[in-house]
Amino acid sequence: MVRPAGGKIAVMATVSGDFELTMSELREVARYVAESAQEVLPVFEEAVPGDPRPRAAIDAAWEFVNGAKRTKLQRVTSLDAHRAAKEAEAETARLAARAAGDAAATAYLHPIARATQVGHILRAAASAARISELNAGDDPSVGDLHIERARRRATPTVIAVLSRYPFAPTGKNRTARLMNVLDASLRASD
Repeated sequence: MVRPAGGKIAVMATVSGDFELTMSELREVARYVAESAQEVLPVFEEAVPGDPRPRAAIDAAWEFVNGAKRTKLQRVTSLDAHRAAKEAEAETARLAARAAGDAAATAYLHPIARATQVGHILRAAASAARISELNAGDDPSVGDLHIERARRRATPTVIAVLSRYPFAPTGKNRTARLMNVLDASLRASD
């Protein structure tokens, strides 16, 4: 419990599992993910005009970030954005929609020590980096610069939460490799 200056006791909500996450920590991680997803949302909307699902997921993420309770809204919009990703033809649109789905899903990040959970924290930034590479003629140096910006944008709280999890699983595709680079660089800055 926390006793604020006014003397009233406020209970800080936590989620327990292999470790604890506070709602404040979840909101900060969700902000980090939503910022990445927001950045690439126009890529999806340009490729698939009229499909509101990724935007709805990002809006739901921001509602949570800004203090709303996590509700069915984040779960439903996350799943809808991931469905939009599967339906999109262009790789960049798929990545952008998936980032939006990850943003909404972060409200329900599980405090379990599984490497797969790291994707919910870092995949949106890695997807944004991959989109930037593809938009620059598949130039890996552009993605590397984007990953560096994502590393600098991570707050100490985001890094502390990430550090409670095992390293991200090693992946074969470029987005997974970008996520691995971001994961390692954030842990090195801890």
